[in-house]
Amino acid sequence: MTVTVPAEAWLVAIDLQRVFSGDSPWAAPRYDDAATGTARLLPRFVGRTVLTRFVAPERPQGAWAPYYRNWPFALVPDADPLYALTEPFAAHRDVPVVTEPTFGKWGTSLRAVVGDHPHLVLTGVSTDCCVLSTALAAADAGATVTVVADACAGASDVDHERALAAMRLYAPLITVVDRGADLVTSAG
Repeated sequence: MTVTVPAEAWLVAIDLQRVFSGDSPWAAPRYDDAATGTARLLPRFVGRTVLTRFVAPERPQGAWAPYYRNWPFALVPDADPLYALTEPFAAHRDVPVVTEPTFGKWGTSLRAVVGDHPHLVLTGVSTDCCVLSTALAAADAGATVTVVADACAGASDVDHERALAAMRLYAPLITVVDRGADLVTSAG
């Protein structure tokens, strides 16, 4: 299915970081596929790309306190290499980076870059956590959201598919396109 997005749509590449790759306890098994799919989309969104980073809060509070008791390896400062973007994304120094200590990245910092009611094209990891949380919050706030399935990766293939199915329930606020190749940009 071909999906058309407006020329002013923004690519939001969610949390393509070391902490979600390699042998990290939080690694998404298909991280490399998500990174490759996202990298293929970058040339189509020059000047309209935002990278995001998940980082631990300085002092976890509320529900985050027991969360980080379960994941103490992640309680490092946001400048720690664990939270660095992976290549080729780290090399894009001219692209805005939104850093948040929350799963969802929709908020004041992202809105400051993309505006209040943008069309967002979401990619990244993890489909079943940060991508899902960002998509739902953005759609609730009035953004139009397109999720590119082959440029996302979940904690498992099953979790990835479940998250995509959940986001499909939010149509027409959220559209899921299976492949980045099926994404067409309107002329204006």
